Amino acid sequence: MLKGISPLLSPELLKVLCEMGHGDELVIADGNFPAESIGKNAIVIRADGHGVPEMLDAILQLIPLDQYVDQPAALMKVVPGDPVMPVIWDEYRALLKKHGEDPDKVEMMERFAFYDRAKNAYAVIATGETAIYANVLLKKGVVK
Repeated sequence: MLKGISPLLSPELLKVLCEMGHGDELVIADGNFPAESIGKNAIVIRADGHGVPEMLDAILQLIPLDQYVDQPAALMKVVPGDPVMPVIWDEYRALLKKHGEDPDKVEMMERFAFYDRAKNAYAVIATGETAIYANVLLKKGVVK
C-alpha cells in the first residue's frame, strides 16, 4: 500500500501509467469491450469488479490529459438506432472537471473508429463496468 494512491490502482497499472509518455493513449473499457482482441498490441490490465468512473477518478489524480490536442478524451458514440442514452457520460464530464480538465473537450467516435484507435493504445484497462457505451479513451499529457 502507498499513501495517497487509490487502492484501485494495482502495481501493474501504476507501472503502466509511469511508463506512458506524452501522447500515449489509455482505454478504460467497460465489461462488454473486446479488451483482449483489441488489446493484442497493448498491455491489457484486468480490473474486474471495478467500474469505469472510479478508475477514471483514480487515474486522473495521477496523470494530466494532453493539452496540445483539441480533444484529449474520447467516447464511443451510440450506434444509430440504439435507443440507449448513456448517463454515465455525465459522470465522466464531472470527473474531468473535478481534475482540472475541460469536460467539453471530449471526442465522440463512431464505434468501429473507436475500436481502430483503441488498437493503437498503450494499454487497455478491462473493468467490470456494466453500463453500455462506457468506454473512455485518454491521451496522456505532460506532467509538470
